[in-house]
Amino acid sequence: MSLPYKYQTLAIEKVFRDPVHNYVHVQHQVILDLINSKEVQRLRRIKQLGTASFTFHGAEHSRFSHSLGVYEISRRICDIFQRNYSLEKVGPNGWDDKERLVTLCAALLHDVGHGPYSHTFEHIFHTDHEAITVAIITSPETEVHQILNRVEAGFPEKVASVITKTYPNPQVVQMISSQIDADRMDYLLRDAYFTGTEYGTFDLTRILRVIRPYEGGIAFSMNGMHAVEDYIVSRYQMYVQVYFHASSRGMEVILAHLLDRAAELYQVDSELFQGHSQLLLPFLKQEFTLDEYLKLDDGVLNTYFTQWTEENDPILSDLAKRFLNRKPLKSARFDDETQLPMIEEMQGLVEKVGFNPRYYTAINSSFDLPYDFYRPTSGKHRTQIELQEKDGSLVELSQASQLVAALAGQTQGDQRFYFPKEMIDPNIQNHYDLFGETYQEFAKHIRNGALIKPSH
Repeated sequence: MSLPYKYQTLAIEKVFRDPVHNYVHVQHQVILDLINSKEVQRLRRIKQLGTASFTFHGAEHSRFSHSLGVYEISRRICDIFQRNYSLEKVGPNGWDDKERLVTLCAALLHDVGHGPYSHTFEHIFHTDHEAITVAIITSPETEVHQILNRVEAGFPEKVASVITKTYPNPQVVQMISSQIDADRMDYLLRDAYFTGTEYGTFDLTRILRVIRPYEGGIAFSMNGMHAVEDYIVSRYQMYVQVYFHASSRGMEVILAHLLDRAAELYQVDSELFQGHSQLLLPFLKQEFTLDEYLKLDDGVLNTYFTQWTEENDPILSDLAKRFLNRKPLKSARFDDETQLPMIEEMQGLVEKVGFNPRYYTAINSSFDLPYDFYRPTSGKHRTQIELQEKDGSLVELSQASQLVAALAGQTQGDQRFYFPKEMIDPNIQNHYDLFGETYQEFAKHIRNGALIKPSH
């Protein structure tokens, strides 16, 4: 008689070669079946870093490879917890290995709801990748749900509750989602590898050596503090150097304006996209089903953008060409709200030379906290990182580390005003004699990459 599905393991473990973790090890039949489901395979067709690949050309890796990586780190943590910190060994502070399967499924599926160019797409079409992840896990029509449901009744809902952070065991939730979790650890290492940016790396081996469960979640032994510091600094560097890169954001602004223009044109003439962009129609209508969402990926959108280059609307056609051919908007930093009237003046100059400022200018802000600690006055509580002393007592990371204390609660990032490169590049300025004075007036507002008040 065969074992129940939840206990079925592979006769010989399956491995996936991985540039970050060397091997991803799969031992459970349910995990292999989930990897082979159509909803997870779709993630092969969605880039992990979206428009960042226009800046870092190696960053072609997919959300599929990241999902496998998060699963692998979680699997290793489960092994460490069971080997060293099981309930049998350390009592109520320990790890219950019955939580392994729900943890591994949540780790593998945590990003399954991401769409093409996800954050930009979400903003324009008001989708929510986390809500869609939950829908994929809990909707009876998906392969993912059918596989999970074979484990036991209610198992899909258990996995979904890890994603929504309502699962009752904080050890499981924090392994997948906290300020130092399997998700972040994988994407920092993976994104650093594929972008070629060494400063995103940190000592994962050491972190896994010092990680441990306690009743309230996950902590790190005090003698591993420097490895955790290293991780925090890596995260800081990756946000500054990669995730908030001005050129990547310039491409993101083009993409957002391109989709926004399509949505505006659809309101005027719903027949416009019937001939080619049919998989996008439900989103232009803002009435889409889960099945329609799952048909979209980066390739589908890029195909439509190629078709849009031939459209009669000059703005849609031009933005599509700029996106496909990597013509990002240029930008200048600003940090003072009093500069907004000056930005409006500059938008007027952009319009004067023939660009619609709605589609060719933007204010784009990117900010993040490298590390946050619990503040009762804050409306948003993040799970803080706890260090564990030998006697079992806990110390919050920024209380023990001067380095982290210096970064804690400090937002990083900037605000930028984006505009067409033509405004400041004489090599591509058309009719220079006609608009020469306008270009010169515009350029007076920028010095060393930042907005300044021009001296007349």
